[in-house]
Amino acid sequence: MATNLVRFDNDGAAKWGVVAGSGLSPLEGDYPTTAALIERGEADWRSAKQKPPTMSVDTIKILSPVTAPCRIYCQGANYRQHMIESGMDPDAKLFNMFFTKSDASIASAQGVVTRPKHVALLDYEIELALVFRRAIDKPATVTSERLKDYVFGIAIANDLSARDVQLPQTQFFKGKSYRGFCPLGPWLTVLEDHEFNFIERLELNLSVNGVTRQHDSTLNLVFKPAETISELSTFANIAPGDVLLTGTPSGCALRVPPPAVRRIVQLLPDRQFWRLFLKSQSRRPQYLHPGDRISARIASVDGRLDLGEQQTEVLAEA
Repeated sequence: MATNLVRFDNDGAAKWGVVAGSGLSPLEGDYPTTAALIERGEADWRSAKQKPPTMSVDTIKILSPVTAPCRIYCQGANYRQHMIESGMDPDAKLFNMFFTKSDASIASAQGVVTRPKHVALLDYEIELALVFRRAIDKPATVTSERLKDYVFGIAIANDLSARDVQLPQTQFFKGKSYRGFCPLGPWLTVLEDHEFNFIERLELNLSVNGVTRQHDSTLNLVFKPAETISELSTFANIAPGDVLLTGTPSGCALRVPPPAVRRIVQLLPDRQFWRLFLKSQSRRPQYLHPGDRISARIASVDGRLDLGEQQTEVLAEA
């Protein structure tokens, strides 16, 4: 059965534990990084899993289960409906879109995100995160059967995005990398070998102030994890503890105009085009505002796998 590993604050020091229900069994050893836990912590967390809980999850301050420094690789437009919504044909599978996100953006799954003063169009993107088990420094052919050799665990991610930076400036990295823009966790779910087929049968749900904004299944991923890692390995190095965000479903605040409208407005000078685009987006109430509360959950339909729940409050920059 899958194991939920949590990283938490223990009197100013980071500690790891195994979560079972509302209880927590701390690990004996110290693992300063996610990579250290992956490389030498298995016997410890398997032992802790057999012990009765000695702490309550409700009494701890949860930290991100992914530690910096690390690389955060991301996929864009990777769910069928999201591609269709963006004017793309998911069946064509023309290319797998990759970009990166700064590890300065990593944040706790239970906390706040500050919207920078210059950002008006703050968007949410629930994603399934894969945390790598091993180093990759040359092209690798990864199959669904061998995914377990490359992926240590899975977690919830929210790829928060400043659309008014990302798009007009063509700055994916900058627009998605402000501090706090990548809540991860609350825990890192480690799958047993026979459970990796669940990765393509998980339900994603994100709500803002109790209203559902995103809901989809990983069944609808266009580029699956194995083929994505295979392609990623052809141009990027990977280390234990690095992360892959596998894309977000439809339902983001961002709304791209229909193809016919895009073809017309793209004939405008850049400055005028982006002025009209930002004006139209600013009228959409779905963008995040200070005081909004985001809830994100990922679990299997039958409840056998439960990656927990993120709770993030949006604050205004002072």
